[in-house]
Amino acid sequence: MNILICNAGSTSLKLKLFRMPEEEVVLTSRMDRIGGDKEGSFLFEDRNGKIEKKQMIASYEEGLTLFLKAAGEKIIKSVDAVGFKTVLSKDHYGVHLIDDGVIKGMHEYMAVAPVHNTCYLEVIGVFKKLLPGIPLIGVFETEFHKDIPETAYTYPVPLKWRDEMGVRRFGYHGASHSYVAGIIRDMFGEEYRAVSCHLGGSSSLAAIVNGKGVDTSFGLSLQTGVPQSNRCGDMDPFIIFYMMEEHGLSMKEVKDALERESGLKGISGISGDMRDLTEAADAGDHDAALAIDIYTREIARYIGGYTAIMGGLDVIAFTAGTGENSPLVREKVCSYFGYMGLKLNETGEKYSTPTVISAPDSTVKVLVIPANEELVVARKAYALSLENLTL
Repeated sequence: MNILICNAGSTSLKLKLFRMPEEEVVLTSRMDRIGGDKEGSFLFEDRNGKIEKKQMIASYEEGLTLFLKAAGEKIIKSVDAVGFKTVLSKDHYGVHLIDDGVIKGMHEYMAVAPVHNTCYLEVIGVFKKLLPGIPLIGVFETEFHKDIPETAYTYPVPLKWRDEMGVRRFGYHGASHSYVAGIIRDMFGEEYRAVSCHLGGSSSLAAIVNGKGVDTSFGLSLQTGVPQSNRCGDMDPFIIFYMMEEHGLSMKEVKDALERESGLKGISGISGDMRDLTEAADAGDHDAALAIDIYTREIARYIGGYTAIMGGLDVIAFTAGTGENSPLVREKVCSYFGYMGLKLNETGEKYSTPTVISAPDSTVKVLVIPANEELVVARKAYALSLENLTL
């Protein structure tokens, strides 16, 4: 069975075609800086070779069109199902065939996940148009966190908001944190206390004990936690009222600013992309350096808090675009934990497989784990496809 996996991030698009159950990757494609004002990269690779180029990619639909053209009609006709690393749909955890009810639930939670649900609804619509009749399967990001303790998911808001309106911490990046949890188990055994750091255009941390999530930095929405690329992360909610009541901004103006012009982009004034910030900081840009310092401090603050909650720390794992590719971010984060006996042994190289980058005598193991969210989604989509075939 051939299952195409679509992973749409806030500024990126990744696609992999898996032959299941062999878990063989037939082709891959990756593009970034989608919708940005700078050229992004487009990569497509299969057995026949590689296409790699720089170009502006205005939308997810444009990116998918590039992918389908590169893949060719023969490959597209071989697809048995498409799996999506979907984010949030009301009353839908786990794995679901994408039907009208799932789409309705995604629309109902649009206010909670406007960027991500918008892009997934867009790509789902494109696939419905281009691959009619092919089953579409959503693997929702909230599943890994759904059993975190009540003390972790409950907000200090009126009881009615929680019980009648569904206000709680959901958590996201579930496929990524689930994959990291499995790799740590394979490397170090069943018993461990770890923090998984998924760092990229969207960033979140998860506290994991013996493979099970116990806390996470994302909340009801993807606006919380560490500063995001262009979304604010944690902030005093009364800033919103201050800007509206004292400075005359409308609700839409505030919302747009917090969704699109905040986070690392807001602090630096130039970009939310770590590559741009590192280059600018190296050239002496104070605000770019400040953005990096705030970002890494907030990551360390969460790791420290999770260490207390878990009663210790055995592993820190870095994954996703920034986590895998920025030695600077890893070094700055880990520097906060020297008092615990954490010692890095960084080479700064590109890591193609899960790699220990801490020194042999470090009290905390530090890993770089290349992200493979698509494999987690492929496994779950394949299992649901088999289940439906036997019905």
